[in-house]
Amino acid sequence: MRKAFLILLSVLTAGITSTAQAQTQPFKTGDRIAFVGNSITEQGYYESYVWLYYMLHFPNRRITIFNRGIGGDVVKQMYDRFDDDVVPADPTVICLTFGMNDTGYYEFLAANADSTAKVRIDRSHHYFDLLADKLKAMPNVRKIMIAGSPYDETAKIKGNYFPGKSKAMEQIIAFQHQAAQDNHWGWVDFFHPMTEIDSREQQKDSTFTLTGTDRIHPGNHGHFVMAWLFLKAQGLDSLPVADIVIDGDRLDRSTNCKITDLAATHTDVHFNYLASSLPFPVDTVPRLWGNPHRQSEALSVMPFYSSFDRELLRIGNLSAGNYQLTIDHQPIAQFTADELAQGINLAKLTNTPEYEQAVSVLQLNEERMALESKLRAYYYVQFDCLRDLGMKFKDGLAAMDSVNIASAKRWDIASKRDNYRFARFPAVRVAWQKEIDILINEIYTANQPKTHLVEIKRLDL
Repeated sequence: MRKAFLILLSVLTAGITSTAQAQTQPFKTGDRIAFVGNSITEQGYYESYVWLYYMLHFPNRRITIFNRGIGGDVVKQMYDRFDDDVVPADPTVICLTFGMNDTGYYEFLAANADSTAKVRIDRSHHYFDLLADKLKAMPNVRKIMIAGSPYDETAKIKGNYFPGKSKAMEQIIAFQHQAAQDNHWGWVDFFHPMTEIDSREQQKDSTFTLTGTDRIHPGNHGHFVMAWLFLKAQGLDSLPVADIVIDGDRLDRSTNCKITDLAATHTDVHFNYLASSLPFPVDTVPRLWGNPHRQSEALSVMPFYSSFDRELLRIGNLSAGNYQLTIDHQPIAQFTADELAQGINLAKLTNTPEYEQAVSVLQLNEERMALESKLRAYYYVQFDCLRDLGMKFKDGLAAMDSVNIASAKRWDIASKRDNYRFARFPAVRVAWQKEIDILINEIYTANQPKTHLVEIKRLDL
């Protein structure tokens, strides 16, 4: 039965993916993209990884991505804050995702779980229709509907087990997908492919999950998978960082790069190399609070290097033996003639100058995201606390007192109180935004590819 379910899931996922690739166009120069969602979007990582890919692969295609996630939001709350939070970003593209909170949590432990779930799903559908009307009133803005990451109720871990929640989420995904089809919006599916990965990996390790102990929030590895799925839906999974084929002293291929001053013998090859893109550096640091998973863990469950991070160098007609690869006179790695003939992926080498350059872009992007998170925490307090008190954007001492009082009862507000203490002053928020703008400018300077001298020499001469 389980095998049949997985086969059916694969078929359904394949159908949804093909629709996504047909509709979801890559971002263009000048695009301003708002990702609207709940806490999974507010965490900032999947959309940040998407942007990092664009920063590295398309260094001259400057775009801007805005985090418009608020933790705990259902689609009604996204509808309520849309004019104050999304529209001011002046987006050219809006990516919308919801469903995790809309379906509820502890309600699934009650005897009448199915009937109450239907009420919540119908309510979500109602407010989505209202939000869809707002989206349709913006004809010059492209829309992308995202089926959110799954609630993992199959992992053999403790805590937060709400049976039937995934089924309710699929019903929300069904009307999201229908709306995308009816309105010719882009479509990206996180839910089904991630569920399939979880199911596959749990056959080998029952505790495996792309989320974490809460079954809800993806770890860094889950966010990386989400970014991979988003980029794949945009049809970007066939673009190499570079593809170089040298046979003897002849350059047979130089895709997405320029090769000049090539000189080669059977034992010595050197050339100047200018790629049009940079490799994607895979992070090995756990960055999400309370979740130990690393971005690099996703490499075992998705073909990222073969689909998105291919910087291939193939050199044929070398005499047998061992060879030293140097770049800009720095030793990088050693390979046999057979390995060089089969091809090596330079993107996997973490000590190349191109990789180091890409890491600098990654770190700048992390700093940008950290500042944006401070601004999102400010808006969280506005929309999830002060609005209900009739004090939205009234950031005086009375608002600070109200936040202090709320902090005594609500852990979420308490976690953002100190941030609000600074952010309630407009000058502070302006300064943070200026820092973000400076970082983005630095990124689009630091990401410009450079020419490197590549040398391959036989060692045993």
